[in-house]
Amino acid sequence: MEKPVRAEEVLADPWEQMDAAQLRGFLRTAAKLWLAHDGLWFQAVEKRRGMQEAIDADRDAWERFSPLEARRIMKHLGLGPGGGLPALEQALRYRLYGHLNKQATEWPAPDRLVFRMKSCRVQDARERKGLPDFPCQSVGIVEYERFAETIDPCIRTRCISCPPDPRDKRHVCAWEFTLKEEDCRDRARAAD
Repeated sequence: MEKPVRAEEVLADPWEQMDAAQLRGFLRTAAKLWLAHDGLWFQAVEKRRGMQEAIDADRDAWERFSPLEARRIMKHLGLGPGGGLPALEQALRYRLYGHLNKQATEWPAPDRLVFRMKSCRVQDARERKGLPDFPCQSVGIVEYERFAETIDPCIRTRCISCPPDPRDKRHVCAWEFTLKEEDCRDRARAAD
């Protein structure tokens, strides 16, 4: 049977036809697909080159992706540069895996923000399969430093704990962000 010949048809934008709940649901699906692609990419490099080269490539990718993600989130939210820890806290909520992982923040002091990944889809899947935690700390250091310094160059990042560190009952990983006025002044003087 021959296919009918038709003139080119401009497809309708499916997003325009979705209500808010459908869009949120699809956003979660898209985040899962993004994370699945990230994992499959990593496994392909690991299979060809080994775990260490895969981690090194992953770290290189996050070095470039984190500032890109931060800038786009800032633009979407209308956040200007130099927004400090409040802007960072807001932007962290809009990262793609924020739709998949349970996250929490706390403010132990006005110049100190702690971000905790309460559950991690990647580590949870490994645990279900009986595998050890993925040792993501070296990747996470680059990822969170670059994200935070894109939001505000005066923010300092410190890993509290992240695999391969032993699991803390309160989180899978945790990061501390600080912003002190003297750090900004010292940095400005060094740039002059």
